[in-house]
Amino acid sequence: TFSGSQLNAQLEDWLSKAQSTIRPARAIIAPHAGYAYCGACAAHAYKQVDPSVTRRVFILGPSHHVPLSRCALSTAEIYKTPLYDLRIDQKVYADLWKTGLFERMSMQTDEDEHSIEMHLPYTAKAMESHKDEFSIVPVLVGALSESKEQEYGKLLSKYLADPSNLFIISSDFCHWGQRFRYTYYDESQGEIYRSIEHLDKMGMGIIEQLDPMSFTNYLKKYRNTICGRHPIGVLLNAVAELRKSGLEMNFSFLNYAQSSECRTWQDSSVSYAAGALIVH
Repeated sequence: TFSGSQLNAQLEDWLSKAQSTIRPARAIIAPHAGYAYCGACAAHAYKQVDPSVTRRVFILGPSHHVPLSRCALSTAEIYKTPLYDLRIDQKVYADLWKTGLFERMSMQTDEDEHSIEMHLPYTAKAMESHKDEFSIVPVLVGALSESKEQEYGKLLSKYLADPSNLFIISSDFCHWGQRFRYTYYDESQGEIYRSIEHLDKMGMGIIEQLDPMSFTNYLKKYRNTICGRHPIGVLLNAVAELRKSGLEMNFSFLNYAQSSECRTWQDSSVSYAAGALIVH
């Protein structure tokens, strides 16, 4: 395990190698695997965060351990990280709770779930220069239907419209291999890992179009095992809602990586992508 100072140095190193090309991000998509696998990739998204304007960080992560058909809020008030503690925004939580659309996750679920947790040290690092001036809003996103993705997207769109809010969408991309029960292979692309990259980049291109329907259709067609597809769906629906009122936005992916290069049916890998949404 890392000490706080080792973790800090490692995050600093990755961030120093990434370009801040599209700051300030209003939302980012970043992976949630172990930092050894995806830390360098995630830095490309976190580098777009502007701590001087950000006062609230929403973290939307998929539920891996408990069946959940809605979204859930934490029962904690503070999340500890090796860098410093992050405070959960009880005011926003109260407003979300009042909608009747959320349930509470148990402390056990909260502790078991890594999709939000993996973003906490990176959030702390990116926000370090303003560490006493922001709070976080963790939201565990269940296996939502299309209409629920729309409903939560609409609800969260008013928060996305506020430049002092940042949304972190937690997702890895293709989980390929027999252990993930997903072995889609398009031979015309060459080696298996090239086929995976082609499939992921198709999905990434569709996300960049910011059209929730196209993303849903892509998932139905290829069944790509993007674990954060529901948080991504919620973001795309929130964006669609804001674009109705004439807000101009665009999304760009900045980095893509795979945990290993699959060449045979025995191999497996997980892909990672980092991108950012800016509002003009």
